[in-house]
Amino acid sequence: MNVLFVCLGNICRSPMAEAMFKQMVDEAGLNGKINVDSAGTSNEEEGNGPHPGAAKTMHAHGLSTDGLISRPITRQDFEWADYIICMDNMNKYNLQRIAPAQDRDKVHLAYEVIPGKEDQEIPDPWYTHRFEDTYNSLNETLPLWLDKITKEFS
Repeated sequence: MNVLFVCLGNICRSPMAEAMFKQMVDEAGLNGKINVDSAGTSNEEEGNGPHPGAAKTMHAHGLSTDGLISRPITRQDFEWADYIICMDNMNKYNLQRIAPAQDRDKVHLAYEVIPGKEDQEIPDPWYTHRFEDTYNSLNETLPLWLDKITKEFS
C-alpha cells in the first residue's frame, strides 16, 4: 500500500505528515506493507529541506527530517499511490485537475476520515507560523488514516 501526502510546497505540512506517518507505520510493525512519501503541487521549493519551523516541530516530537527534500508531484506518483492525502481544498482541486482520470478518486483531504470534519483544512503554517497546530491537526487525522488503510489488510 502506497500513501502520498501532498501540500503546496512540500516543505511544511506534507513532509511533517510523511515523517509522522512513517513513525506510525514503523510502530505498528507495518514497514514493507505501507510505503510513505510526500510531494508538493508547486515546484517553487524543489530541492529544499523542510521549513525551519516544521523541522523544529518535528525534532521536538522526536521525528527525523532525514531525506525530506521538497519535490513536485509527478505522473508516476499518481500511478504509484493508493492514497493521495492532501491538506486543503486548493491542493485537492489542483491534484484532481492534473491527475489522470483513473486516479482522481485516490485524492483525499486529510480530515476526510473524521465525521463532521470532512471538509476541514489543515492551514499552511508557512503563512500562519503555527507549526505546532499543524502537528496537532495531523496527529488527529493520521492515526485514523492508518486504521483505515490497515483494515484493507484484514
